[in-house]
Amino acid sequence: MEQVLHVPHPHIEKRKRFIEQHRDQVKNLNNRIAVGITNVVGTMWCAYAFAIIALISLPDAFRGGTSALIAWIAQTFLQLVLLSIIMVGQKVASQKSDRQLEQTYLDAEALLQINDEMHNLIKQNHKLTQQIDELIRRNTGLTEGRDAFLQI
Repeated sequence: MEQVLHVPHPHIEKRKRFIEQHRDQVKNLNNRIAVGITNVVGTMWCAYAFAIIALISLPDAFRGGTSALIAWIAQTFLQLVLLSIIMVGQKVASQKSDRQLEQTYLDAEALLQINDEMHNLIKQNHKLTQQIDELIRRNTGLTEGRDAFLQI
């Protein structure tokens, strides 16, 4: 039986390179600095430290009156402390999203591999069907020739 040459779709290799390119993006100096600062500021320990720093100026805000207290809440506490807490929440959500994305990618890779194998099997099946058809035609021709010979 002749083997049927199967060529995988070029998109499969493109997908593999795509993931590697995105993993390599963090190697840039500016990206590493930004990721490093974000990883430090986006922790609950940093939020606690910012809360302590903000609370140091709370007594002055009380002495300054209502407008000073509202300004302290809005400009100091909310901006300083909630920024870190929001970053922690985004980091947790991003990690979950990254895990889901990675699983979706792996699922797609598996499906593409299965599809590629099915495509290869269909090609082989088609080739075998053609060979069987040819054998049946030959056999039919021999049978008709035999029958014609026997009638003589």
